[in-house]
Amino acid sequence: MEYESVRIFAATWGLVALVVMFAVAVAYALWPRNRAKFRDAARIPLKED
Repeated sequence: MEYESVRIFAATWGLVALVVMFAVAVAYALWPRNRAKFRDAARIPLKED
């Protein structure tokens, strides 16, 4: 394998991997079951001890 072929492979499949990871992260954040957990986490700075 030459450098150019490795670079092209990494660029294309790296982009695909990052898009898939982003889609999974967005789906996890917007999943209805996780809403209460994220709402509680968002209010942590406003809670008084």
